[in-house]
Amino acid sequence: MGEFDLIETFFKRPARHATLGVGDDCALLGVTPGQQLAISSDMLVEGRHFLSTVNPRHLGHKALAVNLSDLAACGAKPKAFMLALSLPQVDPHWLSEFSQGLWTLADAHDIDLIGGDTTRGPLNICITVLGEVPASQALLRSGAQVGDDIYVSGHLGDARLALEVFRGHMKVPAPVFEHARWRMEQPTPRVALGMALRSIAHSAADISDGLLGDLGHILKASGVGAEIETPQVVSTLDCRNAKEFHNQLDSASQLALTLSGGDDYELVFTAAPDQREAVAAASQTAQTRVTRIGHITATPHLVLRDANGQVMPNTFASFDHFKSA
Repeated sequence: MGEFDLIETFFKRPARHATLGVGDDCALLGVTPGQQLAISSDMLVEGRHFLSTVNPRHLGHKALAVNLSDLAACGAKPKAFMLALSLPQVDPHWLSEFSQGLWTLADAHDIDLIGGDTTRGPLNICITVLGEVPASQALLRSGAQVGDDIYVSGHLGDARLALEVFRGHMKVPAPVFEHARWRMEQPTPRVALGMALRSIAHSAADISDGLLGDLGHILKASGVGAEIETPQVVSTLDCRNAKEFHNQLDSASQLALTLSGGDDYELVFTAAPDQREAVAAASQTAQTRVTRIGHITATPHLVLRDANGQVMPNTFASFDHFKSA
């Protein structure tokens, strides 16, 4: 199977929303009047972002999900995406499964694949997503204000737990591991929540490299600091709710997983205290849990507090591609 046969078989469908989709040198995409185009790109490299043993259908889902998470953090509605794919060889079964995972999530968000590229090489997946957001309503990292509440969506730490079990660094009962693995391999992009938070949240970011690191981007861009209630953060570790968990992990491990684990693809955002009811309504509309974990301060430092309100040492480091092993 050649390159163009591969594209025709697995990655070409009639465009539903684009003026022109796959098949020409460029795609054509109209922008709705009054909207701004939101664009983001993420790369997944075998051995760095995913294991060689991952189910290809799950990988197709995740490759698109991590990009949709960036649109969610901006409050944008997904519109289309492009795929650049490097493959060591053509494996029709792998490609069929991968594309099905991709299409299933694309259909869930009603978006088109409108172009991209394929080549031979180490397995590498790069997706560019395009979305729309009303002019001046995009959620940015730079909008946090002193006194804002800090929230996170969904659950933190489970994906990193699965990775540490794979590495042999942690051990948990099989049902706990399987749930954590599902969170690692099939994250849920919080698109509905991001859109619901327009005009409510002052700032937002997606949590890909760990809560503290990604919250740190908001703090730096906004010129503010934060105080975090660590018990609230730990409460978001979904695996703790499994009956088989039985306190399998000590408190220090749970703290590390949720504060700096990474690969969560949840949202961290800030909003004024008088918007708490509006945040709760957005959470309900999006059918996504949100947890208030702290507040924004004027002093440009990040402070962690324990269950007694005492300041804790901050020795947690989020993932960095060029510093992490």
